Amino acid sequence: MSHPLLDRLHNEFNYPLLTTDSLDEFTRQNTLTVLFFTGDPIRQKETADVAVVLPEIIGQFPQLSAAVIDRGSELELQKKYNFLVWPALVFLREGEFLGSITKIRDWSEYLDEIPKILSRTPQPIAS
Repeated sequence: MSHPLLDRLHNEFNYPLLTTDSLDEFTRQNTLTVLFFTGDPIRQKETADVAVVLPEIIGQFPQLSAAVIDRGSELELQKKYNFLVWPALVFLREGEFLGSITKIRDWSEYLDEIPKILSRTPQPIAS
């Protein structure tokens, strides 16, 4: 994964590293998912902050299954989920897009925004 805080997500929290090919299987196995698009952690300084917050988000919303998107698959999937800013958390229900949160946020914003996202009707995504 190339950054100690990103490695921690895999090694300590067992968040899988997904590619375009493995994403569908993961979302079939998990009803609600959050996908972490890290971008380049050297260029996107907030990536490390989101890597620290993500396990806290999962602690607050245990119905979510988290995964990190492999850097080699990020651009293709970024186009699919139509976000413009990195890092990004993309929320899915049964593989269907619910919404995203980009950059680092105040904790209160996560607590406010995530329930709203999870209650949405899935939205169309680019094909």
